[in-house]
Formats: sequence, C-alpha cells, structure tokens
Amino acid sequence: MRGEAATLENEIKNALKSGKVVLGTKQTLKLLKLGKLKVVVMAKTAPPDVVSDVNYYAKLSNVPVLIFSGNSYDLGLLCGKPFPVTLLGVIDLGESRLLELVKGEEEGGK
Repeated sequence: MRGEAATLENEIKNALKSGKVVLGTKQTLKLLKLGKLKVVVMAKTAPPDVVSDVNYYAKLSNVPVLIFSGNSYDLGLLCGKPFPVTLLGVIDLGESRLLELVKGEEEGGK
C-alpha cells in the first residue's frame, strides 16, 4: 500500500511538472462539468458535498477519480502550495502515468 501511495505522489508531481493541472474545487468542478479533464485527484478528507459532486460529474464525463491518501494540506504541500488543495484536475497528463494507476486500481478492485 505504501508503494502505491508513493507512486501516486510521484505521478502527481510529474503531472505538475510536465502536464497541465488546475488546483481547487471551483476550477476542477467547472472543467469536470465541461468534460475537459483526464483525471481528478481528490484529498481523502474532502467534504461530503464535494465528494458527491465530483463523483456525479466524473461519472457523467467518464473521468476517473483518484483518492489521495493524505488530507488537503498534504496535497497542497505536494503541489508546492502553502494552502490546502482538496481537488486537483489534470487537463494534460504530460509525462505522468496517472491513467496507469487508474487501470491498476480497477484491476485490483475486480
């Protein structure tokens, strides 16, 4: 399990460096509704209303949602920000392999 979390952290960093990412609930939900995101990363401690909105719109847009094992402060620090980040939306993956993690989760769940 720890290896999986470390991999998710590394792939988020790769997406931040080489891809195009939006931070924050409002921006992520807006782009999710428009169908412009490839992947959504959500902090484990996201409020229930945000979780239900993300799951609803992600299902409509057929966008995978990855759950970050830390809280929103941890996700913010990982993104190099001095504030909490509850949602992170990936527009362009760049060199990141986040979609491979999604496939790995789906196979592990079956």
